[in-house]
Amino acid sequence: MGSRMKGTRSLVALELVATAAILFGGCASGESVGQLNIDVSKINEVAVVDVIGKIEGETAKNQIADYFGMELLRRGYTPVERTQIQSILKEQQFQTLDVTSATDAVKAGRVLNVSAVVVINVDYGEQMSMTAKMINVEKGTMLWIGSGSGRTGKGLLTIAGAVLGAGTGVAVSGDSTESKVLGGVAGGVLGGVAGEALTPQQSEIAKKVIMKICESMPSKVPLPPKK
Repeated sequence: MGSRMKGTRSLVALELVATAAILFGGCASGESVGQLNIDVSKINEVAVVDVIGKIEGETAKNQIADYFGMELLRRGYTPVERTQIQSILKEQQFQTLDVTSATDAVKAGRVLNVSAVVVINVDYGEQMSMTAKMINVEKGTMLWIGSGSGRTGKGLLTIAGAVLGAGTGVAVSGDSTESKVLGGVAGGVLGGVAGEALTPQQSEIAKKVIMKICESMPSKVPLPPKK
């Protein structure tokens, strides 16, 4: 009987994880708008000077910046690597590292000696939303702005992690009722925490959202037709 119950719990947890994986493959949407008749021939080096919003950790911010860098490269721009940006700003004693305003972004761009800067705002949970704007450093004007979103399925992964953790806790806790309860609760908490971590699937959603946002970004080179 005990083995059957353990098997049932494991099956439920696996089904939840599988459902969450399906949601990760969901759609991403985005839109953007730029200046009319914009001349980007003089826009060469572009720096993603800041990634702000509800996003923690330099690794995650670097990933977001790199995904934007990929889209900039596709369009003929030369993106500056994020660690180089931070190093130069620190070396030049540029105090405003959290470049949230257009004025500060332009100041950072002049210190970096780039043609344009990009500021990205990210918020993610079950739904990842993102906005980005490109600013002309010489003129201080906005060249382009875009926004997009996509479902991460993060909440469902937390539930699946908790169920899977609870099942694991019960399986290793022994035979007494008290130890089963304690083991199940401990495993559920650990599973839930594991489900809250930034995942490769969330990175994939971020990449898809950025691709959607950048579809209408001004390009210096002809782009291949959409598939």
